[in-house]
Amino acid sequence: QVHLVESGGGLVQAGESLRLSCAASGNIFSIGTMGWYRQAPGNQRELVASITSGGNTNYADSVKGRFTISRDDAGNTVYLEMHSLKPEDTAVYYCNLRVYDRIYNSQTYWGQGTQVTVSS
Repeated sequence: QVHLVESGGGLVQAGESLRLSCAASGNIFSIGTMGWYRQAPGNQRELVASITSGGNTNYADSVKGRFTISRDDAGNTVYLEMHSLKPEDTAVYYCNLRVYDRIYNSQTYWGQGTQVTVSS
């Protein structure tokens, strides 16, 4: 079993910054793609950013140039640096990790979600 703990959300004003963290623990041999998703009220969950085990990144058009995803494989942690935040970034943010065990079985896990609220 794998447990994910997210942190770093909060209430900020437009133009400010936040850093989200998601740390995984448990039966982990390696982690493949890590990602951050968000879901605003009334909207579907959407991909914000992802990073592969090789370090290749992908961003939603709405956050390109403002958000940066990174990973610390030694600490089984993924980060999301968010700058120049806008009210439309307000949502619950979820991390998503594909975890491999020692016999290369994989399973995708979700974090519990952290609220990001940006006031205008």
